[in-house]
This record gives sequence, C-alpha cells and structure tokens, in this order.
Amino acid sequence: MTGYAAVRTPQDLAGSGWYEILPPPPPPRPLEEDLSVDWLVVGAGFAGLAAARHLTQLRDGERIAVIDAQRVGWGSAGRNSGFMIDLPHELNSDSYAGGLEADKKQIRMNRAGIAFAREAVDELGLRNVMEPCGKIHGATDGNGLTALRRFEAHLDRLEEPYDSLSADDLQRITGTDYYAGGTFTPGAVLIQPAGYVRGLAAALSDKVAIHEETPALRIETGADLTVTTPKGRIRTRHLILTVNGQIESFGLFKRRLMHVFTFASMTRPLTDAEQSALGGEPRWGLIPADPMGTTLRRLQEGRIVVRNSFTYNPGMATSPAQVARIGRQHDSSFRARFPMLPEVEMAHRWGGHLCLSLNSVPAFGELEQRVYAACCQNGLGTVKGTLSGKLIADLACGDKAPLVADMLALAEPRKLYPEPFMTLGARAKLWWMHRRAGRDL
Repeated sequence: MTGYAAVRTPQDLAGSGWYEILPPPPPPRPLEEDLSVDWLVVGAGFAGLAAARHLTQLRDGERIAVIDAQRVGWGSAGRNSGFMIDLPHELNSDSYAGGLEADKKQIRMNRAGIAFAREAVDELGLRNVMEPCGKIHGATDGNGLTALRRFEAHLDRLEEPYDSLSADDLQRITGTDYYAGGTFTPGAVLIQPAGYVRGLAAALSDKVAIHEETPALRIETGADLTVTTPKGRIRTRHLILTVNGQIESFGLFKRRLMHVFTFASMTRPLTDAEQSALGGEPRWGLIPADPMGTTLRRLQEGRIVVRNSFTYNPGMATSPAQVARIGRQHDSSFRARFPMLPEVEMAHRWGGHLCLSLNSVPAFGELEQRVYAACCQNGLGTVKGTLSGKLIADLACGDKAPLVADMLALAEPRKLYPEPFMTLGARAKLWWMHRRAGRDL
C-alpha cells in the first residue's frame, strides 16, 4: 500500500467574472459519509467532467463519483479566457508554432477535444455556452505583423485556412484602431468556461454523484483504493486524478511541473451609448501576435474581457495584492485600446492557475494499478483537458485507440532545474517575454 497525503488543497480567491455573471448555483452537496463506487474522478474541471461523461458512455450502470475541492467552475476551469483552440498554441514560442509534424498531430488532437465538447453541448442540451466563431490574432506594430506572417507561412505548410486582416478590418471588427493587422483562423470555439463546466456537471448529475467542497486529503493505493475527504472516505475500484497542477500536492510528478498564473479583468456591461461609441461587431475573440500580449473578448451581453500578464507562483496561489497590481496593467491595456470608453470600469478581476512542463508534455497515464492521471495541460486546459479526460477514460477501460497511443507515446514531464535557479530563471524569462511583447501588452 502507498499513501499520498495532500500538502495543500486549492483555495482560489474571489470568483472569476465568468462565475459571477452566472445565476447563483444550487447549494453544494459535500460528501458527508463513506462511499463505495466503481469509478472516482478527483477534480471537476474540463478533464474530470470529460472523463466522467465518457465513463457514462463506456460503463453505463456502474457507480461513478466526482469530487472537487471547491465549487464547480470556481477554480482554474472557470478562470481562463474561454478559447478552445484547434491550431498550435505553444506559449513558449514567439508565434505559437512548433515543429510541422508535431503540430499536425496536435491539431488532430485539439479538434478531437473540441468535437467531444461540442457533442456534449448538443447531447446534454447546454445553451449559450459555446460559440464556434473562430479567433483573431492581432498585431499592434511591425514586429507583430512579422510574427503573423511567419505564423501564416506555417499555416500554409500545415495546409490550414486563414484570412489576413488589415488594420481597417481589425477596426471594423473590434471598434479600436489600436491594431496594425491580424490573422483570422476559423476553427477556434469560444466558450463561457464557468458556464460550460457548471452546465456539464448539472447535466451529468443524474448519472454521476458530484460532491463539491470535498477536497481529497489522502489517497491510499494497493489492493483497495481509498480517498479520504474531510467528512468521509471513498472506496473505489478505479481512481482518475484530473487536478492539473495540484497533482504535485500529493507528491506526484514532484519537481516536474511549473505553476504559472495568468490574470483577467471583465468590465461591467457597456451601455447602449457606449456600445455605439465603440462600434465593431457584438462578439469576437482576439489573441495577441506575441503570446505574452493582451487577449481580448467582447461578449454578446456587452462586456469586454482583458487578459494579460503571467507570473511564476510555485506555491500554486496568488494574492489580492498581485491581482490588484496586475489589474492596473489591465486598466492601462484597456485604456490604450478603447479611449472612446473612458468611463467603463472593471467589475471583476481574477487570477487563474496554469500548469506547464519544461518539454510541453502532459502528466498522463496509469501511475499505479488502477490509478490514472490526466493533468498538466500546458496552458490550453479547455481543449487539451477535455481531450485528456476522454482519453484517460478510454485508457482506464482498456481502449488503446490511436489518440490514446499518441498520448502514451509522449515523454514524461522533464525534471525542473534546481532551486533557486528554477524560480529565478522562470521569473527572469517571464520578465523578458513581457518586455518583448511591447505594444501587444
């Protein structure tokens, strides 16, 4: 028997704007008794709920439970920008692109994740959480335009469609003249991330026991698999860990995962007069030519989301002071792009935890007999998490389909550099990358 005790549990700060603009959820149902199930999924984010949904398809009639340390949608799954991106999206590059063959494989995998999410939306009757409207890469200066031309040349080699956009095109779409040009790619899907995961959890609740505010405090493996929570113990035949970077809290993949936070702010709803002053289209999503720049979304309900700035937080937590400091950068980025909206305030600010590995690979596979992990989504948790959750359910049920084999063929996350060099180096590199972003930030 092996025991893994959690040294920390997720404790995110005030809810994200995505969470707060939804109707209040029903009261949580924490686990308050012992439970025996066939399948236990720890973590109710994109990966965990995808795994639970696929298990209902593969093991109909078996007992499935999901536990989460917080409310569904409160943690990292509800704190991202809501882009499900089909194309390469390597945050550690200067134009998102990687190697040709590796990118072709990643596109196939990303599109499989998007297809699984779309199928869930259609099958489960979820509404207003997904918009298949593509994404814009926006360049603010000549350096950004050069990066986009490299990106477009890479898309040509991949035989992927795109449209080059002029500065006038960007202003027509976004309402701002801040951008020098851009690239539109049609395959991305925009989601309301907290709405998606909350809706998926609610739709699954007739087949899956979902217990919120129920952190896993200890895992015991061996002939019996047992997870201890604050008020109960769960015995299970199979255990799937979908807790992204928090898997290191159990001592698994220790010193192999990088914990990065990114931050966002969301405006109050724009008035009719403000929307008229802005102009542009009523909804769109824009990511920067430089990966360290500012991501923007305009929502149908008249809000604008600004996301930028990355910090290296090995303790897996941010602080009110850090959120407030980066919020001032958001205000500056917003004012530079939207001077026609001088009276628009930010209604919500938040930070979200990303998990990366040095070699950009996931923490995926069977860790011990009947214990599985689908973690470390490398900054694209919406789509990579969805796919890895589906594929870990396939693997646990004995299916070695081609995409499962592709995941298992990846290397393990590489070991981090010794401290203090890792933290000093990571923070220095992020500082330099933010400086390089220039006007894109």
